[in-house]
Amino acid sequence: MALVIGAFAYSKPTPKVKEKPLVVFVAGDHEYSGEQTLPLIAAELEKNYGVRTKVIKSYPDQNAEKDIPGLEVLREADLAIFFLRWRQLPPEQLQYIDEYLKSGKPVMGFRTTTHAFNFPKGHPSEVWNAFGERAFGSPPGWGRAGHTHYGHNSSTDVTIAPEAAKNPILTGVAPSFHVRSWLYRVRPDYPPQDATVLLMGKSVNPDKAAIDNPVAWTWKNKEGAKVFFTTLGHPEDFKDEPLQHLTINAIHWLLGKSVPKKWKGKMDINVPYRGIVK
Repeated sequence: MALVIGAFAYSKPTPKVKEKPLVVFVAGDHEYSGEQTLPLIAAELEKNYGVRTKVIKSYPDQNAEKDIPGLEVLREADLAIFFLRWRQLPPEQLQYIDEYLKSGKPVMGFRTTTHAFNFPKGHPSEVWNAFGERAFGSPPGWGRAGHTHYGHNSSTDVTIAPEAAKNPILTGVAPSFHVRSWLYRVRPDYPPQDATVLLMGKSVNPDKAAIDNPVAWTWKNKEGAKVFFTTLGHPEDFKDEPLQHLTINAIHWLLGKSVPKKWKGKMDINVPYRGIVK
């Protein structure tokens, strides 16, 4: 009996299996079908890249500006990815996003997240209209600091910024490619000077005099969080392998994981552009 007790006392504990990181996608953008494209990316992460995911969406549809159920899951997230446009969430839901930002955990955003919120002037939550600036180093809302675009009939030629050619996020990304999305103007003031510009965009068939603008960058925000942001995100952009590859690489980088040495292949993302349909 003593030998048996001794064996239990000195046996080594079973090592805990490290849980896969959790990536939470938050969607609600009126126009670009993020609630359809993001789940396809999430499924690819789960299938091929050893990541757990959770996708939460505006309820009951993409036009519902005042409710995104399930934001409390951000308390468990290792990475939060936002694709939002002009939401007006209640304080109790904003609190979960605020907590996440203050945690210093990494953040990622697509396109209209530059103007994720649209509270009226004088509203107690009006400060959230500058969410893009706080979280991602983008302009503080649509129309602010010259933030605009070059017309829906235009598209964008994208090239790797020469000084970023060896950045791990760009591993396997084509040095130049074309996307359907119309170029967002963020310059001259954004992204911040201490950001690292990865990709530049040139407007094709612009409706006004156009300048080249960054379309993807990394940064460390004031909460100390690693940031990746791209102004790309039209659903047809996601059909193309360069944006798919960029997205998967960026997620790994934000999670502190090595960028995959082997690309698992192009995803089947075929989501039509719907525009803003009320």
